[in-house]
Amino acid sequence: MSAPAPAVTSHDPYAALRVANLRAYVAGNTLALVGRQAVIAVAIWQVYAWTHSSAMLGLVGLVNVLPLLVFILPAGALADRYDRKTVIAGGTAALAVINLGLAALSYWHSAVPALDPLRWTNALLRHVAMIFERHTDPATLHFDNPALPLVFLLLSAHATVRVLIWPARGSILPLLVPVEVLGNAITWNSSAFELATITGPAIGGMLVDRVGFVAVYAGGAACELVFLGLLRPVKYLVAPVRATAKRSWGEVLAGAQFIWRQKAMLGASSLDLFAVLLGGTTALLPVYADQVLHVGPAGFGWLRAAPSLGAITMTFWVAHRAPLARPGRTLLWAVAGFGAATIVFGLSHWFWLSFAALFLTGALDNISVVVRQSLLQLLTPDPLRGRVTAVNQIFVGSSNEIGALRAGLASAIAGPVAAVVWGGLGTIAVAGVIARSVPALRRLAPLHTLKPAA
Repeated sequence: MSAPAPAVTSHDPYAALRVANLRAYVAGNTLALVGRQAVIAVAIWQVYAWTHSSAMLGLVGLVNVLPLLVFILPAGALADRYDRKTVIAGGTAALAVINLGLAALSYWHSAVPALDPLRWTNALLRHVAMIFERHTDPATLHFDNPALPLVFLLLSAHATVRVLIWPARGSILPLLVPVEVLGNAITWNSSAFELATITGPAIGGMLVDRVGFVAVYAGGAACELVFLGLLRPVKYLVAPVRATAKRSWGEVLAGAQFIWRQKAMLGASSLDLFAVLLGGTTALLPVYADQVLHVGPAGFGWLRAAPSLGAITMTFWVAHRAPLARPGRTLLWAVAGFGAATIVFGLSHWFWLSFAALFLTGALDNISVVVRQSLLQLLTPDPLRGRVTAVNQIFVGSSNEIGALRAGLASAIAGPVAAVVWGGLGTIAVAGVIARSVPALRRLAPLHTLKPAA
């Protein structure tokens, strides 16, 4: 008599969301991210509306990336040495205060006195813009608002605080759910981020169009405060293991050393770095909305949201299917497709085709996010998670922000279409180079089989 067949365990796509602890954290974090995405998107539009300069869009990217390069590695050590929940709460409170400062500055910007330091800074900004602007009439550029340098100052503070809490946010998830549903939690947590980047820019664009900048910044502050309230009762289900090594640069750099040894993780992070650096279009969306597609701030908000709408759609598909059998190869093809969709967007002059191309970039990028974050969380021991997350954020954040700088300056020099199309071609080339040079990524085992490395 033959033995009975083993029971087949059905795949539960909502396993992590059945954990109340995770639901509370994701709900609050999503709301806070909605506010942050609205603030970031609207700040980009505000700088462009005040200056009409593509080069200043690149400068916004630089303002966001400098704190990343300076503070992200110490922030990773902070997340491993101190309570991650406390770090997140302190940064969230600081962001609420900064958002209120942006709201006040936007409301009273016409009353800001033209003090000499502000006039000198505006003159310097104009000089920088004129170095790169080749497709704009200088008479249309405006650097006469004394509040403009103060906006850049507050945006720099906003970016700095986000950097300081990034590693804590990125490494707290394994402490909130049982290990057996961690992969599912990563998928849904990434979808929460994408949901925020859908609704945040869209709501921000509509509010600017109907009410003004002040409402967006004040709403961002309110979202941060609600997150603080929801974060308070969240408990750790897995006891954190704090870093105990003596404070040193060796401790700070331990995350980089770990990623260097894990070639699949290194390949996935490098792929994201160069693909987004070359293929990112976010910084140029105000230019496309204004000069190419002629859809105004509301249309800009929807263009800004389109990639995230694609990403969250892909999240539902990934969550409801079996784990990827060949995640590395899937990742490489997804990045190549991201580059192709970017080229379509760059050449399009029709809003709905542009929207569809951006939707596709988000769907394909979500595959990269899920694979990369799964590698990060599943292969990294808990005492290193903050520092490894910090190094990963250098890849992610620098690609986004330096990519914004590249796109803004390339648009000022060669025009927005050339900046986007050549970036898409570069992304496809990077996928080919990584596929050939990192065989460990091509041979990556199914994600659900991975265990923390020594």
